[in-house]
Amino acid sequence: MCESGYQLTDAAQIRSDSEQQAPCIPLYVNGKRCEVQASPRTALLHVLRNDLELNGPKYGCGLGECGACTVLVDSVAARSCVVPLRVAVGREVTTLEGLGSFEQPGPTQQAFIQCQAAQCGYCLNGMIMTVEALLRRNPNPSEEEIRSELHYNLCRCGTHVEIMQAALMAVQLRQRAQQAKGL
Repeated sequence: MCESGYQLTDAAQIRSDSEQQAPCIPLYVNGKRCEVQASPRTALLHVLRNDLELNGPKYGCGLGECGACTVLVDSVAARSCVVPLRVAVGREVTTLEGLGSFEQPGPTQQAFIQCQAAQCGYCLNGMIMTVEALLRRNPNPSEEEIRSELHYNLCRCGTHVEIMQAALMAVQLRQRAQQAKGL
């Protein structure tokens, strides 16, 4: 079994027992180096959830259409249900868990909490990660740019107004955090 910064689950052990020839794949996830034993064709989402127990990204459609599985790969939003594991090798993968903690949520997470921008919460990972990716490349987007970015993230509960409020607040909170750091 591969050495890892994360504990492998029983499901991962069962899968790896049945895939004895699967190589160890090095990954860099949420600032930690780890290795997983899986086929390079395995969906990144399955490795994140099943092997590394990172449950921020959700399985929604399995087609890369809904956004529930969104993670950042080198700060770019990526639908992890359709991204093969081999694409993540040598790149920084960030999940919802990598943005902050329960005790200290990141600015984008804090904005969604303060605006109560969730009803069932299933889409929330995709919404937060998509906003985070946008803010990393454009720290001061317009409301129209935010709408355009979120256009392909599905929310069936209808919390779109609160999600937009949270995205706009995230811009302000990130700017304050940057100012506090002196950047």
